[in-house]
Amino acid sequence: MSNAALRLPSSAEAQLAQEALRLLSSVKQRRPWSLQVVKSKDENVAVTVPNEAFDLFLEILGHLANGTAVSIVPVRAELTTQQAADMLNVSRPFLVKLLETGTIPHRKVGAHRRILMADVVAYKQADDETRNAVLDELAAQAQKHGLGY
Repeated sequence: MSNAALRLPSSAEAQLAQEALRLLSSVKQRRPWSLQVVKSKDENVAVTVPNEAFDLFLEILGHLANGTAVSIVPVRAELTTQQAADMLNVSRPFLVKLLETGTIPHRKVGAHRRILMADVVAYKQADDETRNAVLDELAAQAQKHGLGY
């Protein structure tokens, strides 16, 4: 996962993505999808695309249309501690503590730690679920006590 190649889309690229998203979203109900790519003036290539790939393509177009840079990382990819910390929006020392306590599995390559992308995603999902449960409980208590939330 390299952030060096990431760049924000230009306004022209964002506008193209927005138009493509608008047109492709209207055909989203039809499955499977066959896309046609114009290679040159006289040559077109038609390809049938898996549902998951098409859905990801629409999501990527949505981010580009909003002017957001996009990076695709395979689930089996190994991340450095800094990359994992950036994904979780935490400091690297905090992430290292999570690794050392066994909260997130990792392996060592020499003196360096490597974390599977799948393990980072699993931790994030579990953390989000815990956070949402606590927020729901706080909201229920606020309503019970008439605090207007």
